[in-house]
Amino acid sequence: MVISTKKIVGLFIASLLTIGAMLFIPAGTLDYWQGWIYIGVVFFPAIFTIAYFAKKDPQFLERRMRYDEKEAAQKKIVSLGTLVFIIGFLIPGLDQRYGWSAVPIEQIIIANIMVFVGYIIIIITMKENRFAARTVAVEKGQTVITSGPYSIVRHPMYFGVLIMYLATPIALGSYIAIIPFLLVIPVLVLRLLNEEEVLKRELSGYNEYCEKTRYHLIPWIW
Repeated sequence: MVISTKKIVGLFIASLLTIGAMLFIPAGTLDYWQGWIYIGVVFFPAIFTIAYFAKKDPQFLERRMRYDEKEAAQKKIVSLGTLVFIIGFLIPGLDQRYGWSAVPIEQIIIANIMVFVGYIIIIITMKENRFAARTVAVEKGQTVITSGPYSIVRHPMYFGVLIMYLATPIALGSYIAIIPFLLVIPVLVLRLLNEEEVLKRELSGYNEYCEKTRYHLIPWIW
């Protein structure tokens, strides 16, 4: 069943409002320019991305809107990731309110560029792999993707996510928020290792792919 346009728009608005609330309520003001720039960098290109997949591959978009994990381990990992996400996005607003950090504008600009680069990597990955769902599962007709970014690392989407989230605290003008966002690293590692177990067990050819593509997450490192 293809997801409706109404639901897509609703989820987009809900995400936008949630992130906005997590940034501006702790800040106690709308005069938080770092927050506005960050929201623009993340959500403005998302409009075009959603529109593209809604037209070209609505089934893929429907997969990306699923949140019900089947694997028990993944449910725990997602819960941990959600906690890290909430803490990470609440701290920058508090930092803005109480003036804990003084991040130079040059660093903020570079960090926002890195956020955008991470997002581009995610888009490229989604375009390459129409089975790149939000949840960990093997679907009927799914095949191993070995082209594009998958020829370099096994989990290019997580690599893009890692770049985005590690750059996020600086983009939002907070040095203190670096601490919770660093926890994204173990969360992603736990998630991808469990995901690989599922794929090796259920997806034909994945074991051979892993033998050929050595790096899990970061090109030429791990």
